[in-house]
Amino acid sequence: MSSMVRDYMELCKPRVVMLMILTSLVGMCLATSASIPLLTLVFGNIGIALVAGAAAALNHVADQHIDKIMRRTQNRPIVQGKISSRNSIIFATILCVVGSLVLLYFTNVLTVVLTFLSLIGYAVFYTLYLKHVTPQNIVIGGIAGAVPPLLGWTAVTGSVSPQALLLVLIIYIWTPPHFWALAIHRFEDYAKAKIPMLPNTHGIPFTKLNIVLYTILLIIASSLPYLIGMSGLIYFIGVTFANIIFLLYVIRLFFSDDKKHAMAVFKYSISYLGILFLLLLIDHYYFLNMPRG
Repeated sequence: MSSMVRDYMELCKPRVVMLMILTSLVGMCLATSASIPLLTLVFGNIGIALVAGAAAALNHVADQHIDKIMRRTQNRPIVQGKISSRNSIIFATILCVVGSLVLLYFTNVLTVVLTFLSLIGYAVFYTLYLKHVTPQNIVIGGIAGAVPPLLGWTAVTGSVSPQALLLVLIIYIWTPPHFWALAIHRFEDYAKAKIPMLPNTHGIPFTKLNIVLYTILLIIASSLPYLIGMSGLIYFIGVTFANIIFLLYVIRLFFSDDKKHAMAVFKYSISYLGILFLLLLIDHYYFLNMPRG
């Protein structure tokens, strides 16, 4: 792979997009007990990934002045001059148009509209506005990053259901402890960039308390699929263990002044979300294929 291709791939934040596609795939699978049309399964997720990549590329363009200041982002392609802002915008536009057309052809209009709205929510509303005006930026803007399972669901069914919205709720509640843990670890970076993240505006102890409270909310929300009969014991047992580990990480962070524990929470939270959605997928197909009577 050439360095130019790698740079354009980096604009799309591929690791983030891969996690999003896992959740959209699970949304598709949970939406039906029947088999999913192969073209919808493949190209639906490709379309969602392309639009998500476009949103990520626009985020790179909008945040380049901040990225120059923060250690975590100083090596991004636009900051390093490897890709111009103009070419990044052209690239993002192409991804958005192609992704939308793919979704329109292989899924339905509702999925196209919701996917485009999530792009606007993340790349415009969150990145250009919320991120700079309120320490609740992650809480308010988190909905844009929580919609992939809903997109997968609507791609298959063409409609919105309470079960799909529950999947969105889980990611929405997961987002604040995930990002606030990173914000604690990168406290100095956000201070230099003058971004009003919660640790910088209200202090690290207050942020730790909020991480604990949101983790408790997450434990409750992640138990709901079992409690409402959407999933079975495989999911419930697995997610209970994952929740216990998450809570232990968070409690250790709460009682420690070592910022390395914040990064440990951040890293585990990524694995946690992947584990949760894989458990939903495994549970769904296990009970779907169980002999009846």
